[in-house]
Amino acid sequence: MTQGKLIIFSAPSGAGKTTIVHYLLKKIPELSFSISATTRESRGTEEHEKDYYFISKEEFLHKVAKHEFVEFEEVYSGTFYGTLRSEIQRIWDSGKHVVFDIDVQGGMRLKKKFGKQALSIFVQPPSLEILIQRLAGRGTDSAEKLRERIAKAGKELSFARSFDIILPNNDLQTACDDAERIVKEFLKK
Repeated sequence: MTQGKLIIFSAPSGAGKTTIVHYLLKKIPELSFSISATTRESRGTEEHEKDYYFISKEEFLHKVAKHEFVEFEEVYSGTFYGTLRSEIQRIWDSGKHVVFDIDVQGGMRLKKKFGKQALSIFVQPPSLEILIQRLAGRGTDSAEKLRERIAKAGKELSFARSFDIILPNNDLQTACDDAERIVKEFLKK
């Protein structure tokens, strides 16, 4: 694989990582978003090949068997997410660095695989209570899925210290500004 850098943003659902990544993509032209593959259905305005590669569980497992993923996980029961090797290569071939918006376990796997070539950032919400309010306020999940996300969030928060940087998201604009500074410094190395 052609070499470039990787910037990994991980956090529990609702912590603000997606908003921060979108902010960085507008501010830092050297970055390109890694589109994850998933077996879940699209939500709202999400688009295939823009937000995710929406594929069937059978196709996903076929790609696993062919070692086409750098990392993958069954994030929620019956729902798989993963990073395709071809996606990273596509971005590096374009001369850009890869930025990820990825679950905590996937983020830790990417950091372990790519080492110093990757910067892992954990977006820390102000509290679990505020995170729960954000998730409930989205109105995109069933009550059962919301309970599953909340249970997972509690576990994910315990992994924050496994990341290179913990980025507090008490105020979204401050978190975005801090993320921009951190990423620009890493890209200069």
